[in-house]
Amino acid sequence: MPRARPEAVAGVVYGRPLLWLRIEALATAAAAVVVFTATGQPWWLIPALVLIPDLFALGYLAGPKIGAWCYNLAHSAPLPLGLLGAGYAWHLTALTVAGAVGLVHLGLDRVLKFGLKYDHGFGFTHLGATSNH
Repeated sequence: MPRARPEAVAGVVYGRPLLWLRIEALATAAAAVVVFTATGQPWWLIPALVLIPDLFALGYLAGPKIGAWCYNLAHSAPLPLGLLGAGYAWHLTALTVAGAVGLVHLGLDRVLKFGLKYDHGFGFTHLGATSNH
């Protein structure tokens, strides 16, 4: 049975898998920029909207469990992909832009090692603990 590495913590990704997740995240952000470009909307919308998903952290005002749920809702792929799909299906550019910018945010967060939150505190993520806990 292989021994656990010292940096190994249950539920936290490290080593090569972490590198691959960060590469995947960069690819996601780049693909989202391509999708955004296809909408023909002005570039300034990306920096203007890219931090909107962080507003979901306000859920922490109701406690760590609700906060983690709200934060993770906006920081995982289903919500922005759903917005992209709805924007495409209903020909609504605003939804497509929202989905693309959400994926840009998600990708950049993962590249910077901001992961999905565990219920026991804002600083505990699947990519390791941050100094914010």
